Amino acid sequence: MSEHYRQLTAADRDIYLTLMLEAYAQVREMGIHFDAATTTAAQVTQHLQQHGVWGLFVDDALAASITLRYPWGPLPGPFGLPHIGWFGAHPRHRGEQRGRQIYDWVETHILRGVLRAPAVSLGTAISHPWLIPFYQQYGFVPSHEADLGKGHITLFMKKILDDANHTAWLARRSP
Repeated sequence: MSEHYRQLTAADRDIYLTLMLEAYAQVREMGIHFDAATTTAAQVTQHLQQHGVWGLFVDDALAASITLRYPWGPLPGPFGLPHIGWFGAHPRHRGEQRGRQIYDWVETHILRGVLRAPAVSLGTAISHPWLIPFYQQYGFVPSHEADLGKGHITLFMKKILDDANHTAWLARRSP
């Protein structure tokens, strides 16, 4: 079994669309509106053009992916930090920890290695039955809730990646 990671491009639109729709099928069934759950080919193309999207390929098939939305991009997160957006693994890999693999790789190589980010954020629906404890296992801490008009309340969470860098970043943000 071969595995590799790479950034996705517009040429990956169709395999990425398939992955997102498959990965978020259960969310659709729960009635929780995450943009990735009902995305279209046109929306995926725009998503790939506007954000950093990385994939884990297993035997040359896209098994999992994660999106980073940047503070300088068109859809920044709430903290002025890199923000995890669409994050999913194909259900055929259930139990193989593919989501954990892509997250760990992006945290190590992109967030810490390339961006040297002080922290990273994400948002999830408070009504989702297992995502909050799932993200807490990754080290994310709840921050605040917001109604983004999607039919659910979003809980924003943050994970500090570098304590000293985060402290300096906070000091620069304070008035």
